[in-house]
Amino acid sequence: MSYDVKIEDDVRGALALDRRLTSPDEVAISSVDGTVVLRGTVGSFSQRYAAVSDARHVDDHLHVRILDADRRADADIRGAALEALHRDTEVPSNLVDVKVSDGWLTLTGEVSWQDQSNAAYYDVANLQGVTGITNEIKVITP
Repeated sequence: MSYDVKIEDDVRGALALDRRLTSPDEVAISSVDGTVVLRGTVGSFSQRYAAVSDARHVDDHLHVRILDADRRADADIRGAALEALHRDTEVPSNLVDVKVSDGWLTLTGEVSWQDQSNAAYYDVANLQGVTGITNEIKVITP
């Protein structure tokens, strides 16, 4: 079995098991050199997000190794992350906190909307020195 066929089968299996997708069979999956492409139509943005999440989280064996020139102290990363969150008017920065250990960020807190949690994640995802992110922000819908 080729690498691309295995990836396609893994993604297809993940979509089939996802209860958020009402018609996983309507999503076409292809893989070329390990890059997955999803095509088709889903009923809502949340289903689109679910399918993309499923495809991205299948058998991920990537490791992040920061080169010495790009390393930053955890305190510097935390400061940059808090600043990025504060600048984003979509994120209630007073309700979100950041912890950093060896470049790995953990976002915590409570927000009212999933978009706010997603925005917080994307605000810190491209900061220099970040090796990974765990998003533990809870969405408490009013």
